[in-house]
Amino acid sequence: MDWQPDEQGLQQVLQLLKDSQSPNTATQRIVQDKLKQLNQFPDFNNYLIFVLTRLKSEDEPTRSLSGLILKNNVKAHYQSFPPPVADFIKQECLNNIGDASSLIRATIGILITTIASKGELQMWPELLPQLCNLLNSEDYNTCEGAFGALQKICEDSSELLDSDALNRPLNIMIPKFLQFFKHCSPKIRSHAIACVNQFIMDRAQALMDNIDTFIEHLFALAVDDDPEVRKNVCRALVMLLEVRIDRLIPHMHSIIQYMLQRTQDHDENVALEACEFWLTLAEQPICKEVLASHLVQLIPILVKGMKYSEIDIILLKGDVEEDEAVPDSEQDIKPRFHKSRTVTLPHEAERPDGSEDAEDDDDDDALSDWNLRKCSAAALDVLANVFREELLPHLLPLLKDLLFHPEWVVKESGILVLGAIAEGCMQGMVPYLPELIPHLIQCLSDKKALVRSIACWTLSRYAHWVVSQPPDMHLKPLMTELLKRILDGNKRVQEAACSAFATLEEEACTELVPYLSYILDTLVFAFGKYQHKNLLILYDAIGTLADSVGHHLNQPEYIQKLMPPLIQKWNELKDEDKDLFPLLECLSSVATALQSGFLPYCEPVYQRCVTLVQKTLAQAMMYTQHPEQYEAPDKDFMIVALDLLSGLAEGLGGHVEQLVARSNIMTLLFQCMQDSMPEVRQSSFALLGDLTKACFIHVKPCIAEFMPILGTNLNPEFISVCNNATWAIGEICMQMGAEMQPYVQMVLNNLVEIINRPNTPKTLLENTGRLTSPSAIPAITIGRLGYVCPQEVAPMLQQFIRPWCTSLRNIRDNEEKDSAFRGICMMIGVNPGGVVQDFIFFCDAVASWVSPKDDLRDMFYKILHGFKDQVGEENWQQFSEQFPPLLKERLAAFYGV
Repeated sequence: MDWQPDEQGLQQVLQLLKDSQSPNTATQRIVQDKLKQLNQFPDFNNYLIFVLTRLKSEDEPTRSLSGLILKNNVKAHYQSFPPPVADFIKQECLNNIGDASSLIRATIGILITTIASKGELQMWPELLPQLCNLLNSEDYNTCEGAFGALQKICEDSSELLDSDALNRPLNIMIPKFLQFFKHCSPKIRSHAIACVNQFIMDRAQALMDNIDTFIEHLFALAVDDDPEVRKNVCRALVMLLEVRIDRLIPHMHSIIQYMLQRTQDHDENVALEACEFWLTLAEQPICKEVLASHLVQLIPILVKGMKYSEIDIILLKGDVEEDEAVPDSEQDIKPRFHKSRTVTLPHEAERPDGSEDAEDDDDDDALSDWNLRKCSAAALDVLANVFREELLPHLLPLLKDLLFHPEWVVKESGILVLGAIAEGCMQGMVPYLPELIPHLIQCLSDKKALVRSIACWTLSRYAHWVVSQPPDMHLKPLMTELLKRILDGNKRVQEAACSAFATLEEEACTELVPYLSYILDTLVFAFGKYQHKNLLILYDAIGTLADSVGHHLNQPEYIQKLMPPLIQKWNELKDEDKDLFPLLECLSSVATALQSGFLPYCEPVYQRCVTLVQKTLAQAMMYTQHPEQYEAPDKDFMIVALDLLSGLAEGLGGHVEQLVARSNIMTLLFQCMQDSMPEVRQSSFALLGDLTKACFIHVKPCIAEFMPILGTNLNPEFISVCNNATWAIGEICMQMGAEMQPYVQMVLNNLVEIINRPNTPKTLLENTGRLTSPSAIPAITIGRLGYVCPQEVAPMLQQFIRPWCTSLRNIRDNEEKDSAFRGICMMIGVNPGGVVQDFIFFCDAVASWVSPKDDLRDMFYKILHGFKDQVGEENWQQFSEQFPPLLKERLAAFYGV
């Protein structure tokens, strides 16, 4: 017997559904309480499905809402539905998937996929066969409803569908979907392609077996009248380009022609999907070969796509020039993520030209995040990196017209083009820059805010070149104008100018020192002027300034300007305010730069950081013990606080000792080092290393407890945690001396294993933008261990000498390198045999020193001559024949061998 509702119950549920559509918040609260009560009754869910599928007299929004409430219930506690209720819901869904209303069909589809993704695909064996069967229905609604549900299931459960768990249903489903590519209804054709598209990226076997049919069918739909169909065809081709380019190559010429047309499709969604094609193609090795002859068509299309559309301008309030007095709405402010502190070493590699921010065409993030303008700009950027100067003949004639165009929208797009190609075409652009940069600087005072803001961004992309010229030529005028824009009346311009100025600071570094007073006046004035969102960017500009000019900031007049507004903000913010993150990061840079100049401010800052760590740890503890009563803490507070403490220790050095003495930071650090979150451990080890350098007297009593924890964190799976732990061990060695002996075995094997790892990923350092190979840090720590405990480490020499030498040859002369090489020399003294096989690597590493201290040079001299005497003149001659000429020269000049 079918379940039937009780009339009174049904009226109650309907009333609830009506009330829940009321905008009144008080009513909404009553509805929520009522829902909680009704959810105590298992058959409440039967009423909900009944309203959705059978109560055709009700209006569609109410029926759909009933289904959505049911969907939330399924999501929350489907496991506790009594079997008869679950069965009734499933049966109703399948029987009514062909409802006359498209809204109801879509709602039932959502309900089906939600049940399926609760692990029910296995428990509902008739679902897929029945839906596939319903596709054959003569009734359009049934076919469309079933396809809509299948598309949602394919989106949510693609991996499961291609697994043995379900007996590989795709073997039947994919050929079935392909048949519908030729269906007379565009909606059905579109569903069919969308279903198959779900399986391209995972290379589902059933699709790979039918790949040629699939591609053939796609080509047949290329000129479909329906935009949704064209969009799905473009999406399919973009994905195939990534996973089955071999199948597309024979047709590449016509695919490119097709995509050139679609990138100009009058439906923007189609154009956007097609534009992705160029981004993906640029990553393929064959890009240059297949695309070169089409650039002449493609470049003007991309450039045209980079113009703001009329809708963009309305959304961006492009006609509002002054809005600085309007407070920001909270949803405008994107959550920021703090990058934990990474210990790094100075390194030889030169900065690559331009910067890594190919992604940051963030000149219009108020729009839906991704649009044709952004995609076209990103495509031009990656293509500029592939074709380099070869792009310019197609671009320069266009650029001339754009950059000097009377219409601001066109001129604006020209400035964006110029910024997009900055990285790839830098060499080819150099001859034009002496003319272009002054023109761009002029655009900074354009009457349209959107022109001023894009000019900020584009100029920042050429900052590297600007800084390489004599400062009076371009740096000074650029800086003067950018500082004016930081105080612009338009918030978007303020934001763009602040970001551009931060990039300029990174490039110019100490070149900015003569202008510090003027820069600080501007940045401090902006403090009083900015709304919430831009304040956060201003902190970044100040922190970057401190990183860039370092101790030059430590002048009483500068400190007087900068510190009062920062400390005022610091006092205004509560401990649970996320705005503390960027402020703490900023203060960390300032403290490191000011060194002793920060002393007057350090006490309250230090105390608060300790409090933040303590509060977060306590909250984490409560949450672990009573997860139902307490919320999980946001550990970023603790991470940022640990990093600022590191900045204080680094900046204040020995002065931090009294602060540490009066706090329980070592106890807290012991807990942080064992936190489950890698970023917390990463920051704790950085702080441990900095405290070891600044006030070892407080670290020493904890060494016996800390060392085993450091040893277990030498796990290269978490490369940053591992690096920071390794660096801290090295600093501890230098303080402990021979007393390190009991701990050597805890860490040595792991370090040797890490240094021998093949191709340790190169990490790009956040603070310098230079490449360093992380294995330099293990090498330095192994050297330091050997320096303080040569007897313990030397027996392992042969296992690490080669990677040790190769990873340190690129590091500049510095203290860390010095102590590590002293260690290696002492170990060679204990175990000379350990270095014999790889002696050429040792010679190469020694030659990488520009000016070692005299006593270190003597150590090198003795080892080189000792080896030469040991093997005899003739063998040495043979041996040194293998040296590259430069190495031979240096060793002869410096060490006379």
